[in-house]
Amino acid sequence: MGKKTDGGAEAFDRFFRELFEGRWDGLREALLAPGDAVDYACGLREPYRLDSASVAAARCLRLPDSGEILDACAAPGGKSLVVASRMAPGARLLSNELSSDRRRRLSDVLDRHLPGETRARVTVSGFDAAAAGGRASERGRFGSVLLDAPCSSERHVLRDEAALAAWSPARVKFLARRQWSLLSSAFLMLAPGGCLVYATCALSPEENDGPMRRLFGKYGGLAELDLPGADAGAERTEYGIHYLPDRASGAGPLYVARIRKRSV
Repeated sequence: MGKKTDGGAEAFDRFFRELFEGRWDGLREALLAPGDAVDYACGLREPYRLDSASVAAARCLRLPDSGEILDACAAPGGKSLVVASRMAPGARLLSNELSSDRRRRLSDVLDRHLPGETRARVTVSGFDAAAAGGRASERGRFGSVLLDAPCSSERHVLRDEAALAAWSPARVKFLARRQWSLLSSAFLMLAPGGCLVYATCALSPEENDGPMRRLFGKYGGLAELDLPGADAGAERTEYGIHYLPDRASGAGPLYVARIRKRSV
């Protein structure tokens, strides 16, 4: 007989029970319950519904008065809408999404919700944000960078039987490596003095504080932690804050870390 795969619903439950201990049952119940969605309308043609913690994450990005802003993994577009609605008149937003299908959805969301003048200052692109920082032409290009990285998204996994059956701890490790590649590249693309916000909707510290710890290990002399303010229910971590729905009135999960790139 072959070796049993350490995956599926039982492995998922065991993994997060070890992580959250006695808190897990209540957190799991909160993850399955309806979330704290809000209709974000500020500066939009019509409201867009998204998690209240996602609004907080996008709003904590410090924006430049002019120049370019990058939303590195922008689909489906909610956070791009929040950033675009807050841009100064002299700034432009590059909303990037690698997946062509998700990029079409992103464009549709921007077209539908942004006023014409704002939409004219938002460009949609499709490059690999994990590789772009390696190009000299992209180094220091953006005054602000929002990186809402692809992650385990356990709230969605719990609600999808097929995704739950396919889940494995190896997925967490794989995504953490991808997140580090994206975060390192995003930091290289950030201009000196600029702000970078790193966010995920993951539960595990391996996908949250883990990539941030690597960032400070590699670029510590250039990176300055700029902790965002913690809204009601948000919990402090080593490098950021974490919204978990059992203590944040249904919001999240959402991890948010903010750093400033020092000028050389």
